[in-house]
Amino acid sequence: MQNLIYFLYEKAYVNITNACTNACKFCVRDIKDDVVGAELWLSDKNVKASDVIEQINKNKDKIAVHNELIFCGYGEPLTKFNEVIEVCKYVKSSMPNVKIRINTNGHGNFVAKRNLVPELKPLIDSISISLNAQNEEEYNKISSPKIENAYFEMLDFAKKCVSEGIDTTMSIVTGYKPEEYNINPEACRKIAENIGAKFRIREWIENGY
Repeated sequence: MQNLIYFLYEKAYVNITNACTNACKFCVRDIKDDVVGAELWLSDKNVKASDVIEQINKNKDKIAVHNELIFCGYGEPLTKFNEVIEVCKYVKSSMPNVKIRINTNGHGNFVAKRNLVPELKPLIDSISISLNAQNEEEYNKISSPKIENAYFEMLDFAKKCVSEGIDTTMSIVTGYKPEEYNINPEACRKIAENIGAKFRIREWIENGY
């Protein structure tokens, strides 16, 4: 069985896809195949919302105890935006006390070719967006985006989330081969604050967790 649901740090996570519009240098999936023993590489790329919902139902009691469901696995969840929306609707209706967060690189609108934010607003409690760097040059070095204007797509997505009133955090990873990348945390903090988002520094951990 594919691990579409896994647990880490007293939280439940959804691993809905391995597809991603970035190939970040610090990504844990390039270091190891599992998180806390859960193999997150998916043999079937065509994961359906019903597949995720089936595993949610099998873990319903455990998810209810953790009280939060986070879309974050070995890929960008919003490359499967239709499935994410369907799963969120199910969780909101069947487990209304469970909070929902999406961890994203902010390219969902580019993938969907429409503004997803108004659709996400009533379904999620918070969103965390990978800012990664203070400018496009450094972002491209560390994120290796596969799409055009990836940095500005991400910033625009963050602005839309804030304008819709979604609890929005923008994050960077520090400590990953600092001799190769010039990430300025304070400049990144200002970007997040100017957008109206919270800011988080994630210290890179070699084993991924």
